[in-house]
Amino acid sequence: MSEAEAKQIERMKALLAAQQSAFRAERHRPIDKRKADLDRVADLCRKHADAIAEAISQDFGNRAKQESVIAEIAFVIQDAGHAKKHLAKWMKTRKVGVPMTLMPGSATIRREPKGVAGIVSPWNYPFQLAMAPLVAALAAGCRAMIKPSEYTPATAEVMKSLLAEAFEEDHVTVITGGPAVGEAFTKLKFDHLFYTGSTQVGRLVAMAAAENLVPVTLELGGKSPAIVTPNYPQDAAAKSIGWGKFFNAGQTCVAPDYVLTPKGREKALGEAIIKVARHQFKDAASDDAYTAIVSDRHYERLNGMIEEARAGGAEILQPEHDSQAAQAARKIPPTVILNPPVDSRVMTEEIFGPVLPVIGYSELDAATDFVNERDHPLALYVYSTDKTQADRVLDSTMSGGAGVNINLLHLSVPDLPFGGVGASGQGGYHGEAGFLTFSHERSVFRTGKWHPSRLLAPPYGKMYETVAKRQMK
Repeated sequence: MSEAEAKQIERMKALLAAQQSAFRAERHRPIDKRKADLDRVADLCRKHADAIAEAISQDFGNRAKQESVIAEIAFVIQDAGHAKKHLAKWMKTRKVGVPMTLMPGSATIRREPKGVAGIVSPWNYPFQLAMAPLVAALAAGCRAMIKPSEYTPATAEVMKSLLAEAFEEDHVTVITGGPAVGEAFTKLKFDHLFYTGSTQVGRLVAMAAAENLVPVTLELGGKSPAIVTPNYPQDAAAKSIGWGKFFNAGQTCVAPDYVLTPKGREKALGEAIIKVARHQFKDAASDDAYTAIVSDRHYERLNGMIEEARAGGAEILQPEHDSQAAQAARKIPPTVILNPPVDSRVMTEEIFGPVLPVIGYSELDAATDFVNERDHPLALYVYSTDKTQADRVLDSTMSGGAGVNINLLHLSVPDLPFGGVGASGQGGYHGEAGFLTFSHERSVFRTGKWHPSRLLAPPYGKMYETVAKRQMK
């Protein structure tokens, strides 16, 4: 660990102490202040959209401004607005019923902020996946420390600067640094730790948090399948899947990771998807609408997956492109791999790039069996014109979220909880689910000065026998 990293870790600990002290001084932040916090987040997004988009593009080597605006900046604005609109309802103390045997008395559930939240955000959507959890934490009345990915330093610095202008550092602050700082961050005694990233690192984060019994939300990933049923039009499936897969060059946690289609239709569907890509992007190397791969390491990993599948006998489909120019721009052209070996890396690891395996199945049950033999995915997509058939797929599988005849967009519905299950994550957020993630539902039972339960104290007699018999019925 370098001297600079050691200093950063000490500063991080001091900031946590300052936020904890500030939270104790204002344990229940009033609704008007919370709404003002949400307005500040939305305002900085509106005022600095160009700077945010430019920083993201700089980190990637190239990313279309349109993608950053719609998937990151506007997303956060809408998220903050939705939280502000519904905040009074979410914060309201709820009354619950009391059994006759416990009367007289009243029972309520108070939704209270947990305290200081730690947010670890990834590189693929470096602004949205830091700010959306922040929106949830601020709505809940928490304070927050954010640790962005070291792979997107320009975005991290812009975010750090903008949040420092909008908030005092004992309320919201951004911590930058490499893996050593990130590891130390996950070991801090937060009141809640929110992590978005890989399943492999997620396990380490959970272990680190467990040392202090810090509750954790893990937003992970996995291999999200798209199942195309025999009755669904091929071109319609190709348009939807191609758009979702090649948005942000496939560097999306809920992008279709592989496609299951009836046997004999693999190549036709693959060619239709490549046709969609050819229409969307005139050339992988020169089209600014097509996003670069975030780093050399990830670029080499994706190329390695493609070549391993090719060596294993799979057919590779790509649109025409200048391979040297694409390499210089660190861009992988839209790629479809037909029936790769099931033990190849492209079928055993999350791809996180514009590489799409297409695999044939004999019957629909075989397709759902294929999904169920693997870890539960973060998302599952089924394409079918028959609602009963689509529901059959949903009933026989498990995933964090799902889409029918569409992909990606389920995460944009504010009132749908977003999160994984099993290896794809635990916990959820967006809308009220995010508010609850950073809230503690505190149970309160009230009575007067005297309560009949005192008649049940030892020595036990007839009153105890009467009450016990009633409760045992």
